[in-house]
Amino acid sequence: MATITVQFTYFTGIKKAIFNNPRLIGTWDENGRYSQQWRSHQMQQIIGEDGCPGFQTTVELDDSQVGWLFRWGVMLDSPAGNNLWGIPTEINDRNSSDRHRSFTLQSPENGQSQQERYYLVHSRRLGAQPYYLPGESQPALRFAVWSPNARNVEVVFGNSSSGYIADDFFRDDPDFGMNPHLGPFPMSRTEEGIWQTDVTVSPELANFSRFDHIPYMFRIANEGGRVVYRTDLYSRCQIGKGNINPDGKPFSSRYQDKQGTPFSGKYQDLDGTKSCSVVINPDIVTKRFQEPVWPEQEFIPEQEFWHDEFSLERHIPQRVEDLVIYELHVGSLGYGHDRPGNFEDAIALLPYLVKLGINAVELLPMAEFRDEVNWGYETSHYFALEYSAGGRDQLKHFVRECHRHGIAVILDVVYNHFNPDGERAEWAYDSDIPEHNIYYWYEGNSGDYFYPDSRPFPEGGFVDNMSTGYAPRFYEEMVRQMFISSAVTLMEEFHVDGFRVDQTTSMHLYNQLHADGSPVGNANIFGAKFLREWTRTMKLIRPDALLMAEDHSDWEKVTESPDIGGLGFDAAWYSEFYHHLIGDARPGTEYAKLIPTAGYGTDAPLAMDKFAGALGWSGHKKVVYHESHDEAGNSYFEEGGQRVESRRTIVSAANAAPLIGETRRYAEARCRFAVGVSILSAGTPMFLMGEEIGAQKPYRYTDFMNNRENLLGDRQTNGQRLFRFYQDLIQLRRDHSGLRSHLIDILYVHNANRVIAFRRWDVSKEFLIVASLNNHPFRSGYTINNSRIRDSQWQEIFNSDASLYGGDNIGNFKLNISATNGDIHPIVPANGFVVFQHH
Repeated sequence: MATITVQFTYFTGIKKAIFNNPRLIGTWDENGRYSQQWRSHQMQQIIGEDGCPGFQTTVELDDSQVGWLFRWGVMLDSPAGNNLWGIPTEINDRNSSDRHRSFTLQSPENGQSQQERYYLVHSRRLGAQPYYLPGESQPALRFAVWSPNARNVEVVFGNSSSGYIADDFFRDDPDFGMNPHLGPFPMSRTEEGIWQTDVTVSPELANFSRFDHIPYMFRIANEGGRVVYRTDLYSRCQIGKGNINPDGKPFSSRYQDKQGTPFSGKYQDLDGTKSCSVVINPDIVTKRFQEPVWPEQEFIPEQEFWHDEFSLERHIPQRVEDLVIYELHVGSLGYGHDRPGNFEDAIALLPYLVKLGINAVELLPMAEFRDEVNWGYETSHYFALEYSAGGRDQLKHFVRECHRHGIAVILDVVYNHFNPDGERAEWAYDSDIPEHNIYYWYEGNSGDYFYPDSRPFPEGGFVDNMSTGYAPRFYEEMVRQMFISSAVTLMEEFHVDGFRVDQTTSMHLYNQLHADGSPVGNANIFGAKFLREWTRTMKLIRPDALLMAEDHSDWEKVTESPDIGGLGFDAAWYSEFYHHLIGDARPGTEYAKLIPTAGYGTDAPLAMDKFAGALGWSGHKKVVYHESHDEAGNSYFEEGGQRVESRRTIVSAANAAPLIGETRRYAEARCRFAVGVSILSAGTPMFLMGEEIGAQKPYRYTDFMNNRENLLGDRQTNGQRLFRFYQDLIQLRRDHSGLRSHLIDILYVHNANRVIAFRRWDVSKEFLIVASLNNHPFRSGYTINNSRIRDSQWQEIFNSDASLYGGDNIGNFKLNISATNGDIHPIVPANGFVVFQHH
């Protein structure tokens, strides 16, 4: 029997050896013929050219099977468990979530074996990567880029002073910016549309260190033959931390950008999304934290950098339900400085956060984004860290310091759209034809769309998804892999503990055709496919990764396992909770809007029953919040011809009245109510930076630099009582597992009296919380009856109205009160709450 040798290789793309016992599984029998019974073969560990562990084996298949389609996959043991399927990637079929690879058996060419490969992640496959030649201990350099429509691709180099390469037609300009001493180097195309350099063709690339920290770009002859300059979307660094886009022109005294600002020719002034990519060795870290300088100095191996990462006294939480999350925008730090905040400011804030008691920080997006003054949701490069904040190594220093302080780091990531000003990044990467815009979803052909007056409307085929850009092309495996691989890089190289994925609803629900708003079901299906692949990969590599989705669908499958059709997240943001509790930028009466309604100062009934529904649902794997970045000044609606904006909690709590004297006391009391029902809910609590000191200024993406709060200063002055309240309440939750469980029971609601009562528990202890937004206390006690209230003694263990928080000290003074036949009569303060423990 004649056979054909097929070699199978599974590349992990991860430096750590976390997988064991790999077995190849394929649809052939012991005679090498197709079979629906999957056959197993043990694989051997190898070290790939990328320096990462991989697995390999060969199989002899009968040559009578040439032309047959075979399927295969890999089983392995991982930190998540044994005998796991090692292929997170689903097949590109809208009707199937099967996960396997397939190939057609071919006749051998020149006696060579057929090669079948799977890359778990592409983190070290694409980009400018260390590349290990046989027998060499020091790495060479390989450039690789996915550009399937290109006619030709080559690497060109810039100089470190300018960090910019202008367009070809300015080649005669003396300030063109090309480095005359390096390259260009040709790249050759593979069958997958990946172009890569070859050290045998360009022997200069045999020495990686020669190119370390050198700026570069890809010069692409696109599908139409037009020469374009494109950044490396897998780059670990984009040089530049300013806001200037030279728009393809050279730097010179003759040139001014579109805003009329001269480009100095200095990298510091460039918008990093348009500037050169930079060769970076991912296996070393700057030894000392420092202000962003170029290039960095004094590197050490990453193993040495991370060896003292953790503290024995301060453990990092590993379950979502154990978190108390502080939403932190690094750019809004730096109070008193004429620049955006950076990682140095963030590290300086850590002692403050430790005293506050939170155990997780959620950073607004830190991947490379447009301009230096930005919330970060206009991502252009998913492996590069925003240089205006300090860049890649500074984030590592921040994560290490957080871990030393017992604080988990959750990073906000944005996959639902790209930077809308993405020329030189994702936009038209290698083709000017809209339907060949490889990173963007496009329906049909560009010639199919017209305006009503018959003018061509080529952009009509793009897909909108209720975000600030067109939808990504999720049916392209390479697009999905870019997002997945970047998250793995953040976990593995940066030691990030988890992620909050922005607007997952835009990916699996909101997609519609730009031309007419009609639904695009395929885009929703493949968006969900991507999210399943993403969560599967994260959990396969690191099962304790903390994965949260900003999802407004309330679809229970968001937090169900992908194995049963879910999306695989640990928790979903719960905006309904916020809108019923605050909701100060929503028209109509759909939501309870407790705090702003109470802020009018009347004694009218409140819709406590509507809020009770949201509070009761918080136990369904939700992240609850009384304030987030979107709701602190960015949301608005039109009412009576006027713009109504959302506001900080303390401003809503007094209906924007001046926060002085009794008005501030009332406002702080209502804030304590809002924080209390959030932190004592059955969800994972989160709040926006500044809430703990009563931040008042609007937090808007357009002018946050002008509205930064003095967190450290206000903590010692106007915000000291509220800060103390947050400290004690957070500690109460962290001390009692029953307050961290998903178990909650709404016992009592009264709209006219503005009272709600609920219980929380686990196997060890039970708690009763009675809360009121009544403007008057119930000094003589308030009767609550429910048969589910345990007949026993209940001891008050927390009172939001304590005098040290600025309250009137009205309560039960930590005494025991009795519950009989489901009746209990606690004293309840105005605009506050009391917590009882079963004794």
